[in-house]
Amino acid sequence: MKKIIISSILISLCLFVTIPFCMAGDENARQIMQKVEDRDDGDNMTSDLAMVLIDKNNKERKKNFQIFLKDFGKNSKRIMFVKSPAQIKNTGFLTFDYDDESRDDDQWLFLPAIGKTKRIASTDKSSSFMGSDLNYSDMTGRNLEDYDFKLLKESKIKGQDVWIIQSLPRTKEVEDVTGYKKAILAVRKDNYVVVRAKMWTSEGGYTKYMDIQKLQKIDGIWVVTRNHIIKKRGKSITHQTLLLFSNIKFNQSLDENIFTIRRLEKGLY
Repeated sequence: MKKIIISSILISLCLFVTIPFCMAGDENARQIMQKVEDRDDGDNMTSDLAMVLIDKNNKERKKNFQIFLKDFGKNSKRIMFVKSPAQIKNTGFLTFDYDDESRDDDQWLFLPAIGKTKRIASTDKSSSFMGSDLNYSDMTGRNLEDYDFKLLKESKIKGQDVWIIQSLPRTKEVEDVTGYKKAILAVRKDNYVVVRAKMWTSEGGYTKYMDIQKLQKIDGIWVVTRNHIIKKRGKSITHQTLLLFSNIKFNQSLDENIFTIRRLEKGLY
C-alpha cells in the first residue's frame, strides 16, 4: 500500500461552488482518501521540473530540476538534481518512501558547493525545501493512519464534482514533523486526484493554498503538470511557488543504482 503524497494536494476554498451535503462521516472520508492513496501514479518515471519562486515584491527566481522515480515493491525511491542555475547545479535530493507505517522515510540533500551530503532529520522536515513553499515533509509520503478525516460537503471546482475533506494529525508529533496542524482537501470524484487544498502551519501563523492548475492524462495516468502554491500571513501574500512539470515519461528502464547516495553525490553530469 503506497502512502499518499500530500505535496500535490493543498489549495484554497475560495472558488468552491457549494452543493448541500447532509451525509458526512469519518469512515466515508477515510475510504475516499484510501482511494486517493491507491490511485495509479505510475512507475519508472522521469520528468523535468521548473520551480519558479516569487517573493512578496513579485520578483522571480527559477530553478530547473531533472527527476527520476522508481517503485521497489511497495516502497518507492525518488532522486532529483538541479540543472540550473549554474551556481547550484547538481545539488541533489534523494528520498526513500517506505510503505511500512512504523518506519520513517529517509531523505538526503547533497550540496556540491561543500561536497557534503546532509541527512534530513525528522526535526528538520517542516523546514522549507530549497527556498520554496514546500516543506521537506511535502516531498515524501504521509501515512493515512496518522490522520483523522472528516467529509465536510460536496462541491464543484472548474465544473468537476469534488469532495471537501478535513484532515487533522492525530498526534502532536505528526504535526511537528510535517509542520501542519490542519488541512482542507478537495478530491475530484472522477479520478481521486486532490486538486485543491488549504493548509494551516504549526508555526508562524501562515496559511498555504495549493491549486492544481493543470492536470493531464499521460499513458493512462493522471499527472499534475502545473501546481501553484501561495503562502499567506493574514491577507498578505508573503511568497509563491509555481511548479511546472514537463517531458514526463513512464515505464523507463531506470537502473536501481540511480537511487543511491553514491549516485546522488555524482550529480547529473
